[in-house]
Amino acid sequence: MTTDAVGGVWTYTLELAREFAGHGIQVALATMGPEPSQDQRSQVRAIRGTLLCESEYKLEWMEDPWRDVDAAGEWLLELEEILRPDIIHLNGYAHGSLRWSAPVVMVAHSCVLSWWQAVKHESAPIQTWGVYRDRVQAGVNAANYVVAPTQAMLDCVRTFYGRKAAMSVVPNGKNFRDFECAGNAAQKEDFIASSGRLWDEAKNIAAIERIAPQLSWPVYLAGSTAAPDGHKATHRHCRLVDVLRPKEFAIFLSKASIFCLPARYEPFGLCPLEAALSGCALVLGDIPSLREIWDDAAVFVSPEDDQQILNAVRTLISDSARRNALAEKARERALRYSAAGMAEAYKCLYLDLLADQHSTAPKERKLTACAS
Repeated sequence: MTTDAVGGVWTYTLELAREFAGHGIQVALATMGPEPSQDQRSQVRAIRGTLLCESEYKLEWMEDPWRDVDAAGEWLLELEEILRPDIIHLNGYAHGSLRWSAPVVMVAHSCVLSWWQAVKHESAPIQTWGVYRDRVQAGVNAANYVVAPTQAMLDCVRTFYGRKAAMSVVPNGKNFRDFECAGNAAQKEDFIASSGRLWDEAKNIAAIERIAPQLSWPVYLAGSTAAPDGHKATHRHCRLVDVLRPKEFAIFLSKASIFCLPARYEPFGLCPLEAALSGCALVLGDIPSLREIWDDAAVFVSPEDDQQILNAVRTLISDSARRNALAEKARERALRYSAAGMAEAYKCLYLDLLADQHSTAPKERKLTACAS
């Protein structure tokens, strides 16, 4: 299983590996991009039957990555030769077109072309991203099966890369027991939280920074301010709590009353899921993927309308009954998205692909991650 230590893909892969350990499935995690931290390495060591294979090859969305991407491909094929896995699980695109021996499951967590369209409101410039488009398209269409965490992201794969067959939605999931410290209404504190890659324009943290001085409650931001290219986001009106370890992050969310993420682009959104499991009322960007998941269990705001975001947060601050009811509804919804259900859906897909390996190509399946 390929992964990187930059953002939500790392959280997703570890959640899946933990659940697979309970099924007796061994996982070799092959990392690319910035090297994992010592804490991240410790997280892997704590998962039975999981092997960590590290590299520092550039990820396909980074600047001028293709020499590294090709070298990483050779490394991955060498790993396959040594480890002889039953399934190749890719959390990126370009390596889908390698000469794999085992069936390939590719998961579409996000992509530059859909990110650019959502964030910049225009198509990604072909002179800059044309090679990326072609390499991703080749990988997407070579994989045996493509999965996305929402229908919205699956539609993006169809729109931007032309993939038609053998695709399904498997929502991401979390182990709700990791959030048993979730505070009830009496334990909550008067502050607003947000989290994620604070440097990513897609998260739209800048909008929260702009409205923060007009709020009667403080805003706390948890996450990395440093982008892989060295750029660092600055925040003068919000209070930074930096990158927290998983248990610390769960405690942080358990104290927050409101979680605000007016995202422009969020193919699934693990942070809102974690916040909902922690009993936070959600204020989210009004985009298809977040609507798909949270529907009537969150307040939705236009990412481009600061006044609307401000009004939504102010309303929840002043109306505790509404805030508590929304938090309860969000937590109830979040329990649908379990790590156990996610792992079971992938396990079924793996078994189907292995059964199909010596017969016909797999047909499109209806896969659902359900509550444990």
